[in-house]
Amino acid sequence: MSDRGFLLLASLGVIVFALGVAVWLIRNGQTAYIDGLFLLLCCLVLVLTFGLYVRYLLRNVMQVSVTPTKPAKITANLHEKPTPPARSMAAQSAGRG
Repeated sequence: MSDRGFLLLASLGVIVFALGVAVWLIRNGQTAYIDGLFLLLCCLVLVLTFGLYVRYLLRNVMQVSVTPTKPAKITANLHEKPTPPARSMAAQSAGRG
């Protein structure tokens, strides 16, 4: 399994666990106190951050799988002369002399 697959599974596990703790806090009435509200806020922030990461990861995978890669075309014109490099300002002013 790739590292991205492992991170996806771990992130989904954190999301499920944090949502479970948030539901448990609400069902047991712990949110009536400041400590419970702070724990609920922490759980919801965890869900939000890991959810955004999972969204980014899935969007990135979908974008890569949708756009097929095309081989690069080589369009070198061998008959064309290369352009000379541009002269610097000092060389131009010295040439006017």
